[in-house]
Amino acid sequence: MKKKPPLNKPLKNGLLMCPPDYYRIEYEINPWMSVKNPAIAEKARMQWESLVQILTVKFKLAVELLKPRAGLPDLVFTANGGLVAGKRAILSNFKFPERQKERDYFKEWFIEKGYEVVLIPSEIAFEGEGDALWMGELLFAGYPFRTDISAHPLIADHLQCEVVSLELVDPKFYHLDTCFCPLTPLTALFVPEAFSLKSRKILASRVKELIPLTPDEADLFASNAIVSGNKIIFQTGPETTRKKLEKAGFEVFPLDLSEFIKGGGNAKCLVLWL
Repeated sequence: MKKKPPLNKPLKNGLLMCPPDYYRIEYEINPWMSVKNPAIAEKARMQWESLVQILTVKFKLAVELLKPRAGLPDLVFTANGGLVAGKRAILSNFKFPERQKERDYFKEWFIEKGYEVVLIPSEIAFEGEGDALWMGELLFAGYPFRTDISAHPLIADHLQCEVVSLELVDPKFYHLDTCFCPLTPLTALFVPEAFSLKSRKILASRVKELIPLTPDEADLFASNAIVSGNKIIFQTGPETTRKKLEKAGFEVFPLDLSEFIKGGGNAKCLVLWL
C-alpha cells in the first residue's frame, strides 16, 4: 500500500467558485490572453462542470457559488478575490483596471457570508490566493507582477504568520500559483525559471523537496493544481509529473481545462479556499 503524504495546511473543506457564464477573452492583461484566440463558451462550461464534479464527488469538498456578473469575464478566477483565514478575508486590490470592479463584488459576498473583511491600502496591489499560498505554517507570497511586496508585511501582521517573499521574473508566470504548488508541508511543485536566483535559493532553503516542472509541463500550468490531502487535480498532459506524484502516494486526477489556459489560469485559479 502506498504511503499517503501528510496533509497540507490549511485544512479547509470549502471552496468558492464562479460559473463561467460570462467568461470571455475581452482584453489582454497577461501573456496567455489574446482576443484573437477566444474561449469557446460551451467547452469552457463543460470543463468547469467536470472540475466541480471531481471536487464535490471525489474530493468531497463543499463548493460555494459566486453569482456570475456580466462585464466581469475574469470573475471565474475566484482565487484572485482575496485570502481567507478562518472567518477573516483579506480583500484583493487588483492591479489592472479591467479587474478592479470585481473587488466590491467579492467584498459584498464576504460580508454577506459573515466574514470580517480586512482592507489593505488601495494603492498597494494584492491579488489574493493567486499570490499567497500556505505551506504548513508558512505563507509564501509572490511579487511584483500582480502583488506589491509592500503587501507582504501587512498580510503577515493581519494573520500573525511568517510570510516568505518570492520574486517572480517571467511574465508568463505572473501569479505565484502559476509556478508554485505546495503539496505537503515539506514538498512542492515549482517552475525554476519563473523565480529570481535569490528566490530559488530561498525556496531551496525553506522547502525540503522541490519537484521541478519541465518547460512543457509549466506551459500547461501543471503547478496551478488543486491539492486536498493526498488528492490532486491538474491539467491533462504532464505525464512525468503525474508519475512522480503517483509514486509519492498521491491520487492524481488529470483534467482538461485548456479553455481557461487561454485566460492565463487553470484548476487552482478557479477556486478560493474558504
